[in-house]
Amino acid sequence: MRSHRRSRLLAPFLLVPLTAGCFSSGGGDDSASGDGKDGDGARLRVALAFPPAENLSPYGADATLLSRLGVTEGLTALDANGSAAPALAESWRRDGDKTWEFTLRDATFQDGGDVTPAAVAASLTRATEAKPAPAALAGVTLGVKAGGDRVVRVTTAEPDPVLPLRLSSPSLAILSKGAYGKSDRVDPVGHATGPFELTEVNGATSASLDRFDDYWGGRAQASGIDARFIADGTARANALRTGELDIAEAVPVAQAASLDEKTRRDTATTRTTSLLLNASSGTFKDAGLRAAARAALDTSVFAKDVYEGYGDPGAGVYGPAVTWAEGKRTAPVGRAAAKKPGDGGTITLATYDNRPELPEVAQVVKQQLEKAGFTVKLTVREYSRLEGDALDGKFDAFVLARNTLLDTGDPVAVLASDYTCDGGFNIAQLCDEGVDRAVADAEKIADTAKRQDAAMAAEARILGSDAVVPLVHQRIITGVADSVQGVVLDPYERTLVGTGTRR
Repeated sequence: MRSHRRSRLLAPFLLVPLTAGCFSSGGGDDSASGDGKDGDGARLRVALAFPPAENLSPYGADATLLSRLGVTEGLTALDANGSAAPALAESWRRDGDKTWEFTLRDATFQDGGDVTPAAVAASLTRATEAKPAPAALAGVTLGVKAGGDRVVRVTTAEPDPVLPLRLSSPSLAILSKGAYGKSDRVDPVGHATGPFELTEVNGATSASLDRFDDYWGGRAQASGIDARFIADGTARANALRTGELDIAEAVPVAQAASLDEKTRRDTATTRTTSLLLNASSGTFKDAGLRAAARAALDTSVFAKDVYEGYGDPGAGVYGPAVTWAEGKRTAPVGRAAAKKPGDGGTITLATYDNRPELPEVAQVVKQQLEKAGFTVKLTVREYSRLEGDALDGKFDAFVLARNTLLDTGDPVAVLASDYTCDGGFNIAQLCDEGVDRAVADAEKIADTAKRQDAAMAAEARILGSDAVVPLVHQRIITGVADSVQGVVLDPYERTLVGTGTRR
């Protein structure tokens, strides 16, 4: 049940460079100028919140760093509606239940080679062999072969109606043969296909990128990127305010007011902060006590007070950024009657401080639960020191910030991984036959609208279990200097810098 443990929360925020304006962009009106190569297009100075943790491997959390900086891309991307959009593949079709054919566009790797069916097949095959498997491939068996001059054939062991969505994952980026040496390490430097090419990586401190002039989507307007990895949110905000940066991602809510209003961009994201209650052991094994905990929480205070308006009240697994969800949401199914908390011992509530608002969220949860009669002990650690215990069910309750469409873009995938008996990221330890059946039914549906309906039916059963209590749907604050245009404000947190980003 815990075979696919990968740190999915430290994945900052992602990428797949989009050539069309799928998402809103922000910035001032100044034209590009300054110290660009060839005399045009100033270099961009960008601060990212998380440093590389896995030597820039495309298969783990670092995939999002590569995507946000415009280095890597896959066969597909996500459009503004959450549907699969063309990237390195210009089109695709299904050939039977288990096979898809992807037709490649004319594109070039940053090391000069052509993006051929054989190269794509080799790259995706390496991803299938990675240990642990990329989250987008959890529970999925792929076979990839060249199918003609421009065609790649992808076959799955079981029917996979959302394969084009799955292949949009940053962890399934296409790299050239040169990225794969004799060791297990994958080197994306100079071997990707995006509009910007990594030229130098200085450990966990900084990286340099130059414009890739042969990018299939057109020449980027910025000549390059000087990226810094700054974990401290206050430091990122200060560097933007003093003119050292052009773009600062993930500005903490507490620092938003310190930035000029014109330099703040807040974007509704598909990230939801929830309280997960351990449904398999301890106090909250009792559904009636889970119901009591849910009833004790006033979720309106989190968006208003903790997130200072940069969030929306928790409504479900999916928030406002998943634009179709609200109109399809139904009432929770099968909720137990709330019991009065008795002398059940002390509840262990845990969260992590990598996202600075979470300890405050957890403190408010603790106070509200105690007011209802629970006894609560709060534990706060750095995420990497907490994940193993959380997945092993060692806490009674856990405050989690989770991007619901991060891994695949498929709304059913997060339900399968987080709330089913065999889910690899089931911190709530939920194992409910009705939930498993609803999720399994949703996984079989190919039609987009019907799959969304089925996902909401499964969500209703999950919420009815009271193993998860949505608290707030987050907005991400991006700091953008007045002189910058074209920053990509992506609700899926996959893209930040694109071909049109400039100063």
